[in-house]
Parts: sequence; C-alpha cells; structure tokens
Amino acid sequence: MISPSPDDNRSRLLVHAYVDGELDPVNAIAVEQQIAADPALAAEAARVQALRQALREKLPAMDVPAGLEARVQSAVGIARTSSAPSWRAMAASIILAIVASSGATWFVARTAATDEVIEAVVGGHLRALIAPQPTDVASSEGHTVKPWFNGRIPQAPQVVDLSQAGFKLVGGRVDVVGRAGVPTLVYQIRQHLISLTAIPDSARASANPTVTAVRGYNVIRWSADDVSYLAVSDLNVADLTKFALAFREPPPSR
Repeated sequence: MISPSPDDNRSRLLVHAYVDGELDPVNAIAVEQQIAADPALAAEAARVQALRQALREKLPAMDVPAGLEARVQSAVGIARTSSAPSWRAMAASIILAIVASSGATWFVARTAATDEVIEAVVGGHLRALIAPQPTDVASSEGHTVKPWFNGRIPQAPQVVDLSQAGFKLVGGRVDVVGRAGVPTLVYQIRQHLISLTAIPDSARASANPTVTAVRGYNVIRWSADDVSYLAVSDLNVADLTKFALAFREPPPSR
C-alpha cells in the first residue's frame, strides 16, 4: 500500500491521482487519510480541485492524441502498475504543472490570494463543509462554546451572540494555520455557514476589513486587540460584510 509523505513530489502526484480518481480503493483510502491529517496535502488537494474545475469551465474539451499514454510514460519513466498513479493521472499532473507555471493561469488565479494564512483558513472551511459536521463542539450558547477551547489552544476566542443580527452561532472547532491550532467559530444565516477564525498575535491584517475571493469563497479579514480575524463563506460580500461589522460592533444585549 502507498504511504505518502507530504514533503516530496511523489506525494503531491499521489494527491493529484486521488483527485483524478485514479487510485485503487486501498490506496485511495490511504491518501484520503493522509490528506485529512496533513494541512499541506489538504491545501494541495483543494488547489488541484479548484484548478481542474476552472479548466473545465474555461477550456474546451479536447480528444486525447494517439500515443500520448506511451509518451507520458516514457517522459516520467513509469509503467502502469496497480499501486502507481496511471498515465492519465501523471498526464493531468504534468498539464496542471505546465498551466500553473504559465500565463494561462491568469483567469484561474486572478482573484486568488497568495497569503498562506488565508489559504489555510479557506482550506479549513472547505474541510468542514465536507465533514459529517462542521464543528467539534455544537452549541448556540457562547458560554458552552468558549470554555470548550480551554486546554485545546492557548487562547479561547471571543464569542459574540449575533442572533439579533440574523447570524446564529452553530459551534466551534480547532483549525490548523502554520502548524498551530487556532479557534474557529461557526455561524449560520439561512443555508450559509460562516467560518470565523481568530489568530492571536497577528499584526498582518489591517484594522479595517479587507475582502478577498478565494476558490469561489469570500474572505473578510480584519484585526482587533492583537488578533487577526478571517471570516469565510459562500455568502455574497454584502451579507458577509454585515456579519463582520456585527461581530466588530455587536448589538447591545436585550
């Protein structure tokens, strides 16, 4: 069975093969577990999925040229085996690498953030969306959610009741940013979830909210009291801005 390591090119190729559906069930499970356990591989998987989706939407479908399989195998020095990525997975990885290093990615990445912190936070939001539940602790009560973080991370986050503004607290979870555990609160409005990650001792964000679009999701970032806040959601910018302003200046208690 394949045992991928997050620090080599082969591991990244295996992630590409996993995204392409080219691995057998046993190895697919192994790579899936590695992706779930390693933020770097999870970010790579999410990046490849987003790039593949953009390519499908922007580029016309083309027939595979005759003899491409043999040329790819010869170029990368592999033969098809049950435990190795197929020629199609390798070809896809090579094509993605070529596109990623060329001007052709402008339409794909023109709104993408280069900030690794934002990428990690968006990755945490995406993993939460496909998980059985988006939180580690599920509660609409701040006095239940806030204490849950004690002992799990160095500093529990500020928990604000935003129900009067239309945003219901769903719970919280611990995400990983820069190999450190950070608190994420989850709010909901209608059918949309908002992940709000608080990163202590971060002076990188402006006190004034800034908006970024990453992988089809809006991110609003601001700082207050030596904490950098990042709110991620598929909400439109107007509603997400309303959420950020409500959190920054919560309505008075009833």
